[in-house]
Amino acid sequence: MPAIARPRRTFCGILLSALTLHVAGMFPSFGFASTNDVIAAGKFVHTRQLTQKIMVYGDSLSAAYGIDASQGWVSLMEAKLKGKNTTVVNASISGETTTGGASRIKTDLARHQPTIVMLSLGANDGLRGLPVADMQLNLGKMLDEIRKANAQAILIGMQIPPNYGITYAEDFKQSYLTLARDRKLPLVPFLLDGIADKLENFQPDRLHPTAAAQSRILENVLPVAERVITARQRMAPPAASAGQTKQLSK
Repeated sequence: MPAIARPRRTFCGILLSALTLHVAGMFPSFGFASTNDVIAAGKFVHTRQLTQKIMVYGDSLSAAYGIDASQGWVSLMEAKLKGKNTTVVNASISGETTTGGASRIKTDLARHQPTIVMLSLGANDGLRGLPVADMQLNLGKMLDEIRKANAQAILIGMQIPPNYGITYAEDFKQSYLTLARDRKLPLVPFLLDGIADKLENFQPDRLHPTAAAQSRILENVLPVAERVITARQRMAPPAASAGQTKQLSK
């Protein structure tokens, strides 16, 4: 079970009490962004280790808020990846905004030394109606730090109800698409795709997904994670043979 960062006392979810309304159709379905072009372009950072380490960097939606940590989608992903030379650490903090995430990303990268980072922040920015431009700037700063650490970023998008207006909601959604396109990153367009329009998928606070809904979240993120893992492992230099090792040691 991956280590879970201690939650803050304050927390924010993303769907608000607006989920009590009929929101079916508010969140269009998206297919996963293909990583084939990224792989073909050689954008993945080479690694000398076949073993990959994923750091999930998110908020309460990734920190298993209100449920046992073992029931959260991050732990479920770790179980699915068992035996595939991949470890998982959960550096998510409940209530985290992109500003908070940007302030601690260097520390967490140095502490955990991941080869892959699943960046899933922004939900709390949208809940509070913070400027989308600032959120996008913070996400960009974190993506820069991930690149400098020679790790591959997977960007996990979020969508919000139009509580702050349709334009704000659309700009919010588009910010993730723009970052992924401009930086040629693997993208999960919407973390809560397939569950956001059903109130029964949420805890009594109507903010955080139930334990039963975590497997659906996993369906959204796992295919992208597996493609990135496979690509990095294939690009890793093969282990030297005994003869090569002997020759190098001369």
